[in-house]
Amino acid sequence: MKEIKAFVRPDRLSDIVNHLREEGFCCLTVFEGEGTGHYTDERKDFPSLRHPFSHAKIEKLEVVIPDQKVDKAMEIIHKYGKTAHSGDGIIYITEVMDMVKVKTLEPDLENRDL
Repeated sequence: MKEIKAFVRPDRLSDIVNHLREEGFCCLTVFEGEGTGHYTDERKDFPSLRHPFSHAKIEKLEVVIPDQKVDKAMEIIHKYGKTAHSGDGIIYITEVMDMVKVKTLEPDLENRDL
């Protein structure tokens, strides 16, 4: 299994999530944040009142999926997340060693084949 973490533009998130769901990616998490990346969109940089060192709003989505679905998920994130300008985001893919339930520490078998 793999975990995909994608940092994307806030205005692209809905399209990405909707298309992931259409392709059967049911269980994902979304976080709102601010970043300080190297490749910001010079047309939309803004100073943050909360974090003066930050200059770009971002959305982060996380999903754990079987290895064979990684390419499809990345295609969707790319297709619906890109604007062709600096600051479109980045995707990280990491190996997931195990999934266990918080309540019981038993393997989470029902979500292994998401």
